[in-house]
Amino acid sequence: MAKPKKSWVYNPPKSAKPKVPEAVRQEVQAQANTLIETVLKPQHVKTPPDPPDLNYIIDIYAKWYRNYFYFCATYACPSPHAISPTFDTKFARMEYLENGRYRLSYMRHTGQWWELQSDVSMEKALEEVGEGGYFHP
Repeated sequence: MAKPKKSWVYNPPKSAKPKVPEAVRQEVQAQANTLIETVLKPQHVKTPPDPPDLNYIIDIYAKWYRNYFYFCATYACPSPHAISPTFDTKFARMEYLENGRYRLSYMRHTGQWWELQSDVSMEKALEEVGEGGYFHP
């Protein structure tokens, strides 16, 4: 049996993602914190169910990681058989593109990020997350 011939293939380097300016980071974090405190927490953070057998949301927060801005929820696990007392999950992601534009994605049940909108402003992205729909913890 003959070995297959080796061949060279051009593999160009990936383009670098834009760095998020510190002023943009602070502005997005401030706007997101306002959205979380006024809209998301009142809608989703409720008193524990009685009896508390199922997981429930105890906190919602947002954070930056590289050029991604994530909305996250912390769940309490009251079951005596729980592996840990709490766990965190990400439910929405804003990817910084350039010039104040973002790519908006949500976490599917499969564990994959699914892009819904591309090239939207910060205000529009935060409005979409606040309206719910696909973006819920």
